[in-house]
Amino acid sequence: MHQTRRARTHLCSLALLLAAAWPLRVIAQAVPDQTIPQAGQPSAPEVSAPSSASDAAPAGAVTIFPHSDRTRYLISGQANIIFQADPPFHSPYQGINSFIARGEYKTSLIGTLYLGFQFRSNPRTATETIVDFESAGGRGLSEALGLAGFTNLDVVRNPNLGSKPYLARVQLHQTIGLTSKLVEAERGVFDLATLVPERRLELRVGKMSMPDVLDINTIGTDSHLQFMNWTIDNNGAWDYAADTRGYTYAAVAEYDDKLWSARYALALMPTVANGIDLDWALRRASGQNVELELRKPLLGPLLKPGRKGTVRLLGYTNHARMGLYRDAINAFLAGKTPVPDITSVERPSEVKYGFGFNAEQELTPSLRAFTRVGWNEGQHESFAYTEVDQTVEFGGDYSLARGIFHLPPRPFDKLGLAFVSNAIKRDHQEYLKLGGHGFILGDGNLSYGRENILEGYYNLHAWRGLFYAFDTQFIDHPGYNTVRGPVVVFSVRAHVDF
Repeated sequence: MHQTRRARTHLCSLALLLAAAWPLRVIAQAVPDQTIPQAGQPSAPEVSAPSSASDAAPAGAVTIFPHSDRTRYLISGQANIIFQADPPFHSPYQGINSFIARGEYKTSLIGTLYLGFQFRSNPRTATETIVDFESAGGRGLSEALGLAGFTNLDVVRNPNLGSKPYLARVQLHQTIGLTSKLVEAERGVFDLATLVPERRLELRVGKMSMPDVLDINTIGTDSHLQFMNWTIDNNGAWDYAADTRGYTYAAVAEYDDKLWSARYALALMPTVANGIDLDWALRRASGQNVELELRKPLLGPLLKPGRKGTVRLLGYTNHARMGLYRDAINAFLAGKTPVPDITSVERPSEVKYGFGFNAEQELTPSLRAFTRVGWNEGQHESFAYTEVDQTVEFGGDYSLARGIFHLPPRPFDKLGLAFVSNAIKRDHQEYLKLGGHGFILGDGNLSYGRENILEGYYNLHAWRGLFYAFDTQFIDHPGYNTVRGPVVVFSVRAHVDF
């Protein structure tokens, strides 16, 4: 009975989302679309950045309500609803952390209120504060278990937290200009300035998400207007400091010059893997991150002048109470635990480290390509993001601002396609094969193979700040298990920028 009621609720939600486009299209015939300064996007790549690769669509973006870039304050918001479904797939067995084989459908909803205020608006000494409130509701397929590259970045990994609104971000942002030369910047939800010094030091302190400031990619970061998969929107091998919802308290220092930037971030780690509580003792636990960014074309003379490109190199080190997979395996073989249990061998101040490569390149006025490569040492347990020790991804997007196949231009529509291949190290494989569980994976057994994911989407601009997307993900070897799957996940997304 409860399942029937939930099914009716999900189907009704989807029907309402799809039906909403029709009256809005009628209204759009009477009220033309308004191109206004960007405000209200959920992630940095589409909204900030003289450093980002250019988009083929017109500058700025559309929202339901107009936003001025001349005020000292910002009030904005967004809502993102994702309906996902997968049919039954082959599975000779499954465990408590398996992606469910019988087929499901689930709906997630996330809403965010973005607030910002400039205490000092002088570009050389700008001071501003950012405060964001958020609510995350609904569920993910299989409760977000069973896939290293899960299909919906909006899903909270612990559904028991509920949808009660919470403080997502609160931070102080200080700019220190090192030159009198000013350059234009896109105003966004994390940066209110429209002019910034070409050489500057930026300091941030407070609550934030590490992907707000690091590993940004203008093609593959934003789950609200781009791809949805965890390991396509982020580097899966970057086990970045975060609580269950993806946030932490951190201090970030960033130096920006004409063609390059350098960033350092010190963040709090969770007290336990995938935990909601953070460890405030930095001598005992911390996440340290360094990133170098070079804004130059990757292919140089092979491209026409003016084609923008960016390369980013990331390194991180986590200190926390973690366990080694080999220790958990040895304890099991010695008869100390009924199955390998990583939590039984955790020790304080253990160290996990890794590296990442992130690049994007504009190929034509409409076509862009990107890639990510990630690696971590893989001996220590996956702790804060997902269970990936190595990852390779590449893909791109195509703007329909100039039309396609003789169809009329659609300035804010976009097509995207990406492939990612994830892997784990030998000790991690053996741990899962012997029946161990991480906070994401655990089929009770394992016939190992790389988890390969292909995702494609079409993002459609319906009216002003309303967008719809149709997305398909093909997952081979879900949870690194060659005897399960493949899995196909279909998604419909409705996104509103207010």
